Amino acid sequence: MDYTGLIQMLLESMESPAPSGAKRILTFVNPQHYEAFQQTLQELKVQYPDWPDLPSSNLLKSVMTPLSGSIKHLDSYKNQIRVEEDSLIQVHTLANKVNQGPGVPYGVKQIQAPKAWSTSTGYRVKIGVIDTGADYYHPDLRQSLAKGINLLNRHMMPLDDNGHGTHIAGTLAAANSTEGMIGVAPRATIYPVKAFDHNGSAYVSDIIQGIDWCIRNHMHIINMSFGMKTRSKTLLDIVNKAYLSGISIVASSGNDGKRRNIDYPAKYPQTISVGATDRQRRIASFSNRGEFIDIYAPGDKIISSWTHGKYHEMSGTSMATSHVSGAIALLLAQNPDLQPAEIKALLLQTATPLRTKKGQRRSSEGLEVNALRLLKEGMKRKPLNPQY
Repeated sequence: MDYTGLIQMLLESMESPAPSGAKRILTFVNPQHYEAFQQTLQELKVQYPDWPDLPSSNLLKSVMTPLSGSIKHLDSYKNQIRVEEDSLIQVHTLANKVNQGPGVPYGVKQIQAPKAWSTSTGYRVKIGVIDTGADYYHPDLRQSLAKGINLLNRHMMPLDDNGHGTHIAGTLAAANSTEGMIGVAPRATIYPVKAFDHNGSAYVSDIIQGIDWCIRNHMHIINMSFGMKTRSKTLLDIVNKAYLSGISIVASSGNDGKRRNIDYPAKYPQTISVGATDRQRRIASFSNRGEFIDIYAPGDKIISSWTHGKYHEMSGTSMATSHVSGAIALLLAQNPDLQPAEIKALLLQTATPLRTKKGQRRSSEGLEVNALRLLKEGMKRKPLNPQY
């Protein structure tokens, strides 16, 4: 395989990218070819220090790069490299408005998290939040945030220039009982993985690198409050690697109000797919629903932390997802040996049946996460072994 020739092709293509700014993901079928490619690339960078970096995933043996509209110049490598379009992906949220700190928000109460805090607060459970970053200066989050990573600029902290990631972080693990709010798992540790820009947009390659980072840094949970309509084989591959490494992957289903379909990556069976409910424990009007939803959680008019030390009210399956991730953190702090499949089964076993429009409870409508029952049942499964 002519690695120098391939690298030269990529460089030429990067110098004259398509008008649309198209990006692609190149996955090497043979891992040895990937290693040899990277070795050649490093040798060339010694000779040419200005050679641009090519983001990559060692776990997937993939390289992410801008390419011109035509990829015919890669035809000679078609049996050795899989080429996939690097699609745009969006956070799952609707309109928001400014609000005041809520103390313990209704959603945290609705899933009975406060009743679990005498037993577990999520202590030392590591949650990778792949999102827009987080406000490290927010008084409610100062004790909850670890360093994380900024995938858009690796020399900078993963600071939030959108607000969505800070909102997710607040619901997960805010810990300011005196003046601000308390999240579902106030002593869990959030690792912000900034993959989304100020518009709440990211490429699939950014998500892949984010999941890759979470695996290598031994996260226990990955919170993914975003989605897209198209299926990505490369994204599925890295989700599967995270799942097999023992990470619970919680993903929002989307805000299209659909009954028979949800967004990716929530549609992948390795994830825990989440829909949204309202204060009446009914499915929120905007939420996707149906057979592909594993669990529901509060996602309508959720107040949480925001940038510049503020609070916003937001709605979306994004907000629901952070409630589920927090509930899992409470469980894992007390029973860290549980595997993702066991956790999903426990979520369903201990959940509360949703209400119908007439106010009746019917499990056929769906199930809402119940943090207290999840914790109680999960602690029975194996001897207590708080190694986190």
